[in-house]
Amino acid sequence: MTAQLFDKPALPAAAAAGGAPRVRRPAAALAVIAGCNAMIQLDDPIVNIALPGMRAELGLTAVGASWVVTAYLLVFGGLLLLGGRAGDILGRRRVFMAGVSLFTAAAALRGAASSGEMLIAVRAVQGAGAALAAPSGLALLLSMFPQGPSRTRAIAVCTAVGALSTAGGLLLAGALTSLSSWRWVVYLDVPLGVAIVAAAPFVLAETPRARGRFDAAGALVSALGAAALVFGLARAAERPLSDVTVVGSVLAGLVLLAVFAKIERRARQPIVAPALFADRDRLLAYAATLAIPGALIGTYFFLNQFFQAERGWPALAAAFALLPLPVTMALTAGVCPRLLRRLGARRMLAVGAGLLGSANVWLALGAQGRYAVAVFPALVLLGAGMACSVLPPTVLATSSLRPGEAGAAAGVLNAVQSVGGSVGLVTLVTVAAHGAGMAGGFATGAVFAVLALGAAAGLRRRPPGTVS
Repeated sequence: MTAQLFDKPALPAAAAAGGAPRVRRPAAALAVIAGCNAMIQLDDPIVNIALPGMRAELGLTAVGASWVVTAYLLVFGGLLLLGGRAGDILGRRRVFMAGVSLFTAAAALRGAASSGEMLIAVRAVQGAGAALAAPSGLALLLSMFPQGPSRTRAIAVCTAVGALSTAGGLLLAGALTSLSSWRWVVYLDVPLGVAIVAAAPFVLAETPRARGRFDAAGALVSALGAAALVFGLARAAERPLSDVTVVGSVLAGLVLLAVFAKIERRARQPIVAPALFADRDRLLAYAATLAIPGALIGTYFFLNQFFQAERGWPALAAAFALLPLPVTMALTAGVCPRLLRRLGARRMLAVGAGLLGSANVWLALGAQGRYAVAVFPALVLLGAGMACSVLPPTVLATSSLRPGEAGAAAGVLNAVQSVGGSVGLVTLVTVAAHGAGMAGGFATGAVFAVLALGAAAGLRRRPPGTVS
């Protein structure tokens, strides 16, 4: 697969993504971008597994522990759109490296945190770094690989590497938590971040800067709106939906995002061009990206707690039990480019959503049964379903872009995915907390898969072999 991936190096014709120069070492460049994606994805299982140790050593309350997660999500979700636009204007490699450097430095400080307040503060800084690095990395990929098979394979490689990083993160974090301190667990990001920053100047070509300036009003309103929405959704996972902070934050977020949309329609140089949402298939790709996390997030949330709290398994055993999901996802991602050419985005997304829905129904009916029968097959279905569900909307959302739109498109895609994860977690936790339990949570995950299936049904029919 590697040889096929790089049969067409990125050409100046990739102007739809911003007009990057030819990349001499596309394999090394893709490795750097995939490494950044892996580092950001690795951080989530690291923090979740390390959180009990953080609470015990730093004296964090339940609310304080939740802020270790929420502080990151607030800043990350709030700055994603601005991070994507910053790459277009300032240069994507420059912003990518700044984001990775900030993320890595904060990860190092996190391991040395002497108080809960310091830990929460550096988590917020990590969120800012990720908000700069994630959309700029995707925009660099779009610039390096021309629209078509090469880009599709590059996205599939990033998906596979991200899944493998989750698998490795689960094992390493579980082992270090069982054998040592939580501080060693949270240092796992640091060497990877240092390697990315060191390699980036040699393998990533800087993109031409787009002429323009920052839309200050749009940047401020989008950041506040996204942060308010994420905060409200995060609070809803802990408090009743009628809580004033939940309702007020969600409403404030929605109002601010509506104001942001109005600002962007009038702005001369908007952070997100309204034209991005004019294409029906791109809009449905964003809708699918919003729904898909809800069909997966319950697995890690519910099963990890069930294995450790209900069955008394140590963290490492729970990590091993969840491995079939990311491993299957990584293996399936390797064949997804060929599936996409054969099936097309519409049918492939439908297949992926169907697998996700089936897996959630399987878990809803018998997750508390024997692992080999009740859980293992569902995790395999989830892994295959995620791989098939992620690639089509990502390709559609980043296709047919005009010069200077790659950063904004990447920022929107990352923002939608982030909000989708928050919405999914809140919905599943709320359903489970109101008497439905873990089974109700998985049944709700199946509903999210049905929503993704509906988005697939709305996509335009295309001739075989045609993706965008």
